[in-house]
Amino acid sequence: MKMRDLEQRTGVRREMIHFYFRNGLLPDPQRPKPNVAVYGEEHVRSVLAIRRLQDEQRLSIAEIKQSLNGHAARVPADAMTYRHLDELVAARLGADQTLVPLASLVALYPKADVDARALAKVGTIRLVTRKGQRLLTRVDARIVAIWGDMRAAGFTEDTGFDAQVTALYVERAKDLAKAEIAAFLERVPDYAPEKKAELAQLGLNHMMSLFSLLRMKAALEEFRKSGL
Repeated sequence: MKMRDLEQRTGVRREMIHFYFRNGLLPDPQRPKPNVAVYGEEHVRSVLAIRRLQDEQRLSIAEIKQSLNGHAARVPADAMTYRHLDELVAARLGADQTLVPLASLVALYPKADVDARALAKVGTIRLVTRKGQRLLTRVDARIVAIWGDMRAAGFTEDTGFDAQVTALYVERAKDLAKAEIAAFLERVPDYAPEKKAELAQLGLNHMMSLFSLLRMKAALEEFRKSGL
C-alpha cells in the first residue's frame, strides 16, 4: 500500500507516521524504486500499536523507545502496555525476537537473575535460554521487576515471602481468564472475527482496571474483618 492508504487504514496523518519512522519505531518499507515506498500490514499494526501506547497507556515516544531497547521493566505500565509493545516489536523485527535479556534488569534489580529462576520454577514466568543468554517476554520482565520492588519493600524469604507465594495468583489468574473468555464468547457468538478482536482488546483493557479496583476493595474488607 502507499502512504495515503496507510493513513486511511490507521487514521494517523503522514507527518506523524514519518515522525515514528525518524524515531526508529517502524520497520523500513519496501523500496522497489529509489523514490517509491511500499507499506504492508506490519506497518498498519505498528502504527496502531504506537497510537494505543500513546493514547491508552499514556506513554511518550521516549518511553516507547526505551521499552523497545530492552528496558521495558523500567517503564511503569500495565499488562496491556506490554502486549502493545510486543505487537510493535513483532512487526519491526519478527515475532521470534520479542524477548528481552534478563541481564537488562540486573542494574535496577540486583537479584533479578535469582528471582527470575525462582519465579520460573513455580510457573509464574517462563525463561528462554539462547546461546547462553536468559531471555523473557516484556510481561515477564515486568513481573520480575515487581517482585524486585516487593523484595525492596521487605517481602523477602527471611520474612516468609518467597516465589511460591505467586503461585496463588497464577492459578487464580488462569481460572479468571477461562471464565472471562467463556463469558465474552457467549455474548459475541455471531460477531465477525475482526469485531470480536476489537471488542476483546478494548474490553480487556477496561476490565483489568475494574478487576484491580474490585480486588483492592475485597482485600481491604478482608483486612478489616481480620482486625488489621
